[in-house]
Amino acid sequence: MTRTLDDFDQLTRPYRPELLALSYRMLSSIHDAEDAVQETYLRAWRSYGGFEGRSSLRTWLYRIATTTCLRALENRARRALPTDLGGPGQEPAAALVTRPELPWLDPVPDTMLAGSALETGDPLSVVAHRDSVRLAYIAALQLLPPRQRAVLVLRTVLAFSAAEVAEMLETIPASINSLLQRARAQLAQAQLGEDHLTEPDSPRQRELLERFVTAMRENDIDGLVATLTDDARYEMPPFPAWFRGAQMIGQMIRIQSPAQHSGDHLLVPTAANRQPAFGLYMPDERGVHRAFNLQVLTVTPAGISHVVAFFDLRLFARFGLPDTAP
Repeated sequence: MTRTLDDFDQLTRPYRPELLALSYRMLSSIHDAEDAVQETYLRAWRSYGGFEGRSSLRTWLYRIATTTCLRALENRARRALPTDLGGPGQEPAAALVTRPELPWLDPVPDTMLAGSALETGDPLSVVAHRDSVRLAYIAALQLLPPRQRAVLVLRTVLAFSAAEVAEMLETIPASINSLLQRARAQLAQAQLGEDHLTEPDSPRQRELLERFVTAMRENDIDGLVATLTDDARYEMPPFPAWFRGAQMIGQMIRIQSPAQHSGDHLLVPTAANRQPAFGLYMPDERGVHRAFNLQVLTVTPAGISHVVAFFDLRLFARFGLPDTAP
């Protein structure tokens, strides 16, 4: 039977969002993940003529994608957030120095994860896949060796059997079970600390986000602090310094932020890693509000427990946000 590119595209296209999510979990960079998916489809097309259907098409594609990601991780430093590199800052007035040469973790736009069949099933499955792309989980995954990372994602997030994963990684199920056990133990030590999250679009989350936006817009630091949990974390890649505690964060923002007046902060809502996010704009010398950072928030019933402000301005285009605020 002749297999055409159109046939291949029609059969494999529905799996692209979930293969992108797999690659992002493995590589923690949306740019690298897109490259990995592109390479996966190129390799799959080249091998498509020899695909005999002994496994499902989905399993076959995952095998190629996993191998592609593992190769991409060879001799590559892990990506991280500032909280992974050292303890919190103690001097809110200390000069902040950027480290753009370090391999920082990237956020992923929710729009790039949309359309996956994995996120349209039963509610428990939807929650599991949503939680498995949260920033804290992605950062914790990077602490694992690549093969452990792959096994953990394939077994616990994507629910492949030990036999299926063993075939993907060309090993035996007993080896997969051993890798999974070690990965779970190491991930447990990461102490994610974000188990009790508010549900998306819950009244509590909407109320906290409205207060956060209002405090930012009015440059009300005390109001901003009131939206945070007592032990909240605030980090700002590519600045390696990060801060813990609502009061400490408030002091740092009061001292370090260039905002001086009400209206200096303009926030445009978006969504990243299945979490609420905002593009923050600040005025230049002519009063034009320009892209300043992209903030991803973790919201719990007690308040906002984590803010990651990404200062990589290339992310604005990736998230479909303009360079200047409307």
